Amino acid sequence: MSVSKKIAKNTIIQLVGKVFSTILGLLSLALMTRYLGQNGFGEYTTILNFLTIFAVFADFGLTLVTVQMISGVKEKEKESKILNNLFTFRLLSIIVFLSLSPLVLFFTPYSQAIKLGILITAPYFIFPALTQIIVGLLQKRLRMERAVIAELASRIILILGIILIARFDKGLTGILLATILSGATSFLFHYFLARKFTRLRLAWDFTLWRKIILRSWPLAITIILNLLYLKTDIVFLSLFKSSAEVGLYAAAYRVIDVLTTIPFMFAGLILPILTTAWLENKKEYFKKTLQKSFDFMTITALPLIVGGIMLSKPIMLIVAGDDFAASGKILNLLIIAVGFIFLGTMFSHAVIALDKQKKLIGFYIFTSITALAGYLILIPRFSYFGAATITIYSEAIISIFAAYCVFKYSHFLPKLNILIKSVFASFLMGFFLYIYPNSLKDDFIELSLAIILASIIYFLFLFLLGGIHLNDLKTIFKRTKTPQTYKSINGI
Repeated sequence: MSVSKKIAKNTIIQLVGKVFSTILGLLSLALMTRYLGQNGFGEYTTILNFLTIFAVFADFGLTLVTVQMISGVKEKEKESKILNNLFTFRLLSIIVFLSLSPLVLFFTPYSQAIKLGILITAPYFIFPALTQIIVGLLQKRLRMERAVIAELASRIILILGIILIARFDKGLTGILLATILSGATSFLFHYFLARKFTRLRLAWDFTLWRKIILRSWPLAITIILNLLYLKTDIVFLSLFKSSAEVGLYAAAYRVIDVLTTIPFMFAGLILPILTTAWLENKKEYFKKTLQKSFDFMTITALPLIVGGIMLSKPIMLIVAGDDFAASGKILNLLIIAVGFIFLGTMFSHAVIALDKQKKLIGFYIFTSITALAGYLILIPRFSYFGAATITIYSEAIISIFAAYCVFKYSHFLPKLNILIKSVFASFLMGFFLYIYPNSLKDDFIELSLAIILASIIYFLFLFLLGGIHLNDLKTIFKRTKTPQTYKSINGI
């Protein structure tokens, strides 16, 4: 199978898998919020976000580094050596940083329930940390259907676990144990489904580790700085406000997390193509691919923002239950950040393809400092609305910085004709949702019908305006325009 067909197949499989994964993710959220309530879900979110800080410090950007380091490697033995050392380095780093969490926990004002939950849940983060290395290999091989299977399996296990925990009323501790089991399931599925391509084992080549560190430290710094302005909102909220307020904010944020899996998935697919195109001085192909990526992100993000604003309250009522009705107003704000996340993700991956990630460090430092100051000022006064406002600011400013960096080093300036057409089509879709009776948005079937009709209106007008064409994907993945050397991405 040609590279272009593999990419197209890989994209379709991931999109279909992401649809089912999203449905399962929203189902698990619905079950969890209804069982735990505002306070319990707030405690659950506080536990995971506290540990996420330590997991991110251990990340070192190794998911993206894995794709970079093995993209041009044809020899299977050399590829396995790199993967095994990345795997071992990742395992040690996550263990070291997670072991620091009890020390920091001692100085927090959290309740005994939250502190116990943190100690119970810490091992969970080992599994996604190791899984990310395997995902890098599957991205290179364009065999992400295996990752889709693993993700769906873990989501199903989580849902079954929540149902059993609720049935036997095992409380927050039971939900945390179900979460750990879900993470372990994901890792095991990834591990065994990737055995066709490599046999992962521990490896200790310290010369290679040095290369890994040299390659990853700029990404590690940017990821840590990214953590400071993205994940500390809930930490600050949990320190200044009640668990109930954390729960309301976290429920709305979880919807955003579900939506923003799309740009990260797409950017992960495009990264090897952009990297190889730039390394081989195929600058026009690089810009053409980036333009089509920009158009895709625009076409996808704008209707999500407009639809999210118009349907925020019914979405939160159906997703999280009546106790989380107030989350609709929070989602109204957070949904604005989605557009910046879509574009920011694409541009930041383009910066990595250009190997200019070091140039973003100063921008990340500025964003982190100003965002932390914003959280400290606004959260005590405005609670979750203050947190949501700073989240929008952070995503907007970093996407602008990343776009500037791409322009500076590649002279890529996106054409905005598709953006303008998407704005107009989104406006028409929004008008339809505005006049659509509120009484027909009260349950899942009625809300789904409203979303389907709105989507049809959006894409119909976008098509009539010339914003999309049936052969758009072929422009990116057209076989005749794919350089022969791009086949090295997949080792074929």
